[in-house]
Amino acid sequence: MKKLYITLLLTLTALSSLVAQQDAQYTQYMYNTMSVNPAYAGSRGVLSITGLHRSQWVGLDGAPKTQTLSFNTPVAKRVGVGLSIVNDEIGNGTNQDTYFDGVFSYTIPTSETGKLSFGLKAGGHLLNIDFNKLRNYNPALNPTGYQDIEKKFSPNFGAGIYYHTHKFYAGLSVPNFLKTEHFDSSGQGTTYLAEERINLYLITGYVFDLNPDLKFKPAVLLKAVQGAPLQVDVSANFMLNDKFTLGAAYRWDAAVSALFGFQISDQLMLGLAYDKETTELGNTSFNDGSFEVMLRYEFLNNFKKVITPRFF
Repeated sequence: MKKLYITLLLTLTALSSLVAQQDAQYTQYMYNTMSVNPAYAGSRGVLSITGLHRSQWVGLDGAPKTQTLSFNTPVAKRVGVGLSIVNDEIGNGTNQDTYFDGVFSYTIPTSETGKLSFGLKAGGHLLNIDFNKLRNYNPALNPTGYQDIEKKFSPNFGAGIYYHTHKFYAGLSVPNFLKTEHFDSSGQGTTYLAEERINLYLITGYVFDLNPDLKFKPAVLLKAVQGAPLQVDVSANFMLNDKFTLGAAYRWDAAVSALFGFQISDQLMLGLAYDKETTELGNTSFNDGSFEVMLRYEFLNNFKKVITPRFF
């Protein structure tokens, strides 16, 4: 873990100051790990399908909406594969990003219970920018060089490492290594409409057995991108009888959150989250907070009937 934190700090120091756009954020990141770390693929030992929807700043016209769909499965003793799709929309369709990634992981046992996984992902995303969907937009007043971007595809690749035991996990990842710049040239210069920079993630958590029926898991997510504040998410969840999960989270200088999970069956889990902004935006009458709903379904077999702990 010390090496992981040192690597994170050195990487942040090395990055230069640039205007940047962050990846989509999730409050239930502990159940959506493969979207940010390809090394997670296959780590649960079964075919796992996860869908998540996030509506941010409900009540604010044009606020972000995000949907993710992913599946991952082991295909050999040490090999896992997966597929991740993320759709991120801002401004009622004015700006829409859709990411498609294939994922591969390779796992090395490090002890009787510890496993270290290395992951790679490759794919890209489609960018759509439609200025006509802006309220009160007048094309005649459009500055020279600003034009719609329609289904602009940009390839990319990422990597990550992920270590876990039955009770502890930690991961470090860069989902997209390539810097992508979308622009139009008017002949009088170049105008940049959108820029995507490297996002770096560090995630870690530990499960404490308080008694035979109650588990407690604190977790931390750090997300860094140059040109934006460091995002720090701290969460604490309790699990009762391997069925009900209740917890709270805090996003540094941004929001407080409530989390709820219900393991409907050994195969199906439901997760809910609500964020309340702690900034001035959260005190406005048109912002009712942010909501997330998550569903995870796992195809169990005779050799893998129950997965514990279900925290990660």
